[in-house]
Amino acid sequence: MKIAYFGLPLGALLLERDGHELGMVALSRLDAVGLWRARRRFGPRLLERPRVEDPALLARLKDSGAELLVSWFWTTRLPMTLVDACPRGGVGVHPSLLPRHRGPDPYFWAIDAGDEETGVTAHRIAEEYDTGAILGQKALRIDPRWDAWRLARALDRPSLALLREVVQAFAAGAPPAERSQDETAATAAPQPGDDLAELDCNDTEARVLRRIRALAPSPGAFFELDGELITVLEAGPAPRYPGALRPGEVVVVGGRAVLRVGDGAIELKRAEVDGETWDGPRIAAFVQAVAVRGAEMDASLRGGAR
Repeated sequence: MKIAYFGLPLGALLLERDGHELGMVALSRLDAVGLWRARRRFGPRLLERPRVEDPALLARLKDSGAELLVSWFWTTRLPMTLVDACPRGGVGVHPSLLPRHRGPDPYFWAIDAGDEETGVTAHRIAEEYDTGAILGQKALRIDPRWDAWRLARALDRPSLALLREVVQAFAAGAPPAERSQDETAATAAPQPGDDLAELDCNDTEARVLRRIRALAPSPGAFFELDGELITVLEAGPAPRYPGALRPGEVVVVGGRAVLRVGDGAIELKRAEVDGETWDGPRIAAFVQAVAVRGAEMDASLRGGAR
């Protein structure tokens, strides 16, 4: 079975190793693992970040004789003209258990929502993102220590495995049974904006810690202290903190920076400030310096009032 492939180099290389003929290979990124091998392997069949609306791409796909369009981490919407040009249509794999978390950032939403489980879904490519019939799924339990980057990496292996299984089934003439998605269970997973990235210190400790993990390592969850944006990359529960603190206040307890939140406090273990990554002790030193400046200013104001 001849394939038109759209996505990252590694998927194309593995599908060819499985014995499939790739009539055309379109790559979505030029900084991904396997790029140089793909260039050597596919030669003139390789296209690097082509414009999917270009009529020449459609003509080239038709000329390739591809029967099935396969997408693995292609980053823009594929026009149905490309999909329909392949007699067997198109299939892709999404890193969530569809119809939950449809969209470009299911990693953030799975962690932020407190999901205990996520996974990958092979599906038909349809007009609207991530809405096509389900062809197969693999579930994965979310480790509560994972941030978004670690979750994405953990899903890579089952995603590739499912992709290869589904393509092999098509090649064997026994494609997987198709199951329509339950629209009543669908949730959206858009890219989070600054409104979600700014920490709500009135929220619960559990929700604040999930938000930090969900946004790490990029773009990161942030708050402001003494005019500086502190982008928190790693945090954990703080076992001790002054009870008189108000949500949003930061102090040093036992040499550790502690941020008060709605029903508890968190320890700031790693953060980014002005493009530099700070560890826990450096964050604590900054918080301590802010406290000293504040105390000196208060003393100066009291002295001036006499």
